[in-house]
Amino acid sequence: MSKSGPARPGKGKPSTNPYGKAPRKTAKYVTSRPVKSVRDARKRVVEDALADAGKPERLQKLLATAGFGSRREIEKWIESGRIAVNGEVAVLGVQASAADVIEIDGKRMRADKLLGGTQRVLAYHKPTGEICTRNDPEGRKTVFDNLPKVGRGRWVALGRLDINTMGLLLFTTDGELANRYMHPSWSIERRYAVRVLGDVTEEMLKQLRDGVELEDGPAKFDSIDEAGGTGANSWYHVSLREGRNREVRRLWEAVGLTVSRLTRIQHGPVALSPRLPRGKFAELEDELLSQVYSAVGLEPPVKKQDGGHKEKTGRRGRY
Repeated sequence: MSKSGPARPGKGKPSTNPYGKAPRKTAKYVTSRPVKSVRDARKRVVEDALADAGKPERLQKLLATAGFGSRREIEKWIESGRIAVNGEVAVLGVQASAADVIEIDGKRMRADKLLGGTQRVLAYHKPTGEICTRNDPEGRKTVFDNLPKVGRGRWVALGRLDINTMGLLLFTTDGELANRYMHPSWSIERRYAVRVLGDVTEEMLKQLRDGVELEDGPAKFDSIDEAGGTGANSWYHVSLREGRNREVRRLWEAVGLTVSRLTRIQHGPVALSPRLPRGKFAELEDELLSQVYSAVGLEPPVKKQDGGHKEKTGRRGRY
C-alpha cells in the first residue's frame, strides 16, 4: 500500500493514511484524573473497568460475550479445568464478573478485556486447502491466518467448511452470537453450489428431498435447484438447516453420486459476494449486521461514537 497522502498540519512528513486524517482513537474508559506514566494510565483503565463490572453472570456467558469463544467451547474449557476464578478451578454453573480474578490456562485476564468491546462480524471467502482449526499440528494453512488481529477477545467461526470446500465463512468476536448461530434450534439456512459427477435422475432428487439415512441419522435437503452443467457434470444449488460434518457430500454419496466441487454461497442472511476474492475478508455493513443478529433474536451491537474500526477488510472494501 502506498504511504503517500496529504501532509499533516505543521509537519513536513506526509500522512500514512491515504484516505485522509485518521479518526482520533479513544479508550472505552476515560478518566480526568492526572496520570504520571503509561503504567499508571493502564491501571486507571482497569480501575474504571472494575467500577463498571456489573452483576455476576455465568462464567461461560461472561467469557463468550467478551469474545473468547462460543459458550459451548468455553464450557469444554471449564470441564477440562482450564479456567480458574479467584484462585479456584471453575466448575459449570459458577458465576463471575469482571471484578473477579479469572485465569485461562494460568494467564490472568484483564478486567477491561473481560468487559469486551464493539462486536464485529466478518465475511471470509475460504479457498480450498485451508482448514478451520485455529492451530494445525501438521502445519497446514488455517482460515485464521488471513484474519485481522483484534484488540479484545478473538475471532470465532460461525460453523466450518472441510478442507476441500470453498466459499463463505462468517467470523465474529461475539461469543453469544456464535453460540446461537451454530445452535440447531435456530435452524440457520446454509446454501451451497454443488457440481455433481454422474447421471442425476428425478428419483435421486426425490430421495434427497424426502430424506435418506446417514450413519448419524436421517438427513435431507430443504431445496434443490438445477444450476446448469453439461455431460456428466451437473450443477445444483442446495440448501439445508444443519451443520453436520460433510453432510452435503454424504447426502449425494447416499444416492450413488460424487461431489466434484462444493462452494457455500449463503449462510443465513449473508450471501457470498462476487466482489470478495478468495482468501479475503470484509466486515459487514450495519444493515446486514442487523439482519445477522435479528436472525437469532439478538439486538445488533451499538456502534462506537469514535467511528469504530477503520481496518474493515482485507481488500479495502465493505460488505
